Amino acid sequence: MNTAPSLRIGELAARCGRSVHAIRWYDAQGLIPGVMRDAAGRRLFTHRHVQWLGLVDRLRNTGMSITQIRAYTALVAQGRSSLGRQREMLAVHRDRVAESIQAWQASLALIDAKLDFYAGWI
Repeated sequence: MNTAPSLRIGELAARCGRSVHAIRWYDAQGLIPGVMRDAAGRRLFTHRHVQWLGLVDRLRNTGMSITQIRAYTALVAQGRSSLGRQREMLAVHRDRVAESIQAWQASLALIDAKLDFYAGWI
């Protein structure tokens, strides 16, 4: 996240649909890499942080734990030297997501069959 900081926390909150409080919590939990501070100690963010928080949302929505996201964030902060480990971590998560999708599809098929059954009787 090397781009020049240009967003204050309120601007970031508005762009990514989160509260200022939530962003502070994410930062305190080590879930946002590359946060800089100005001379007064206020957080400074880049446009890439908007994208990053979108990724964090998707990782959470697909079941990645805060602990795992923190570990992934730490790898990202290490830069290119950890690209292989970053990729592996996402690949493992992707496999879990794919398994979940298959399970949900099987459940959906069963629900659809039950709806069809009821439709035949109504």
